[in-house]
Amino acid sequence: MTFHWIDGFTVNVAIDGNSVVISANKEGLLSLANHLQSLAEEPAPRAHFHLDEYNSLEDGSAALIVEKI
Repeated sequence: MTFHWIDGFTVNVAIDGNSVVISANKEGLLSLANHLQSLAEEPAPRAHFHLDEYNSLEDGSAALIVEKI
């Protein structure tokens, strides 16, 4: 699976009660869209991607795991 981050991206994930809030600038949203498309096209079952503050998200972000079923 190939992920492409657009220069200048900013993505933050927060938990607000029972909600997950993803806040991103234009570059971040386009980058996430690319990630989702790559995941959708992945032939392997249970393929996923995992992002956190140590892997591309802003400091203090909650972890984000997206899995294809």
